[in-house]
Amino acid sequence: MAVLPYKDNSADKKSQVAQMFNSIAGKYDFLNHFLSVGTDIYWRRKAVDELKALRPARILDIATGTADFAIETLRAAATDAHVTGVDISEGMLEVGRRKLAAKGLGHRIQLELGDSENLPFADGEFDAVTASFGVRNFAHLEAGLAEMRRVLRPGGKLVILEFSKPTAFPLKQAYNFYFRRVLPVFGKLISKDQSAYTYLPASVQAFPDGPDFLAILTKVGFNQPSWQPLTFGISSVYTAHK
Repeated sequence: MAVLPYKDNSADKKSQVAQMFNSIAGKYDFLNHFLSVGTDIYWRRKAVDELKALRPARILDIATGTADFAIETLRAAATDAHVTGVDISEGMLEVGRRKLAAKGLGHRIQLELGDSENLPFADGEFDAVTASFGVRNFAHLEAGLAEMRRVLRPGGKLVILEFSKPTAFPLKQAYNFYFRRVLPVFGKLISKDQSAYTYLPASVQAFPDGPDFLAILTKVGFNQPSWQPLTFGISSVYTAHK
């Protein structure tokens, strides 16, 4: 059974995820930095480093949210690069658009409302496709990954940053306590949406991380999948090629 943000809601996962992110959009960036003690910034930088050798000119950022990762990709992109960010939450995109305007990046990054399982782009349109903390929210993981591969050009690179599950004692126990007991309390206090921060640990627990995710990337047709755990396995960077 799919992990859902709102268990008493009859809407499908896609609709519920959009509703959840719309409800927390105004607090999302603060909560990311606060609840990860700023480590999320380091994780994004490490993931974007995977694009440096490619220097992509056309980048698609899936589940772009408030555009933090889309902005970070410019650091490793070609000087004339253009980034398209897609998300199912209009609330998150609106926060992202304000951020781009404040940074003067509206001409380099375009944000669009869209569905990761039905992308409105041509085959092979992008040099790189990225996603930061978004693929575990897909209603149909393999369908979303297959779409990401479809719009990637031959030889292009996929970079995915996602939460994973530490396995070593005592970090595993401390991580589980924080995710299940501490994070939901602060998430509810700050965002006023308790479901969003009980859904987070549940979705991470259900996500097929590590070697299991590499196997899925191979199944949908990606080549050379690799996996780099970060911060003792709390998050991971996955890369692959088309």
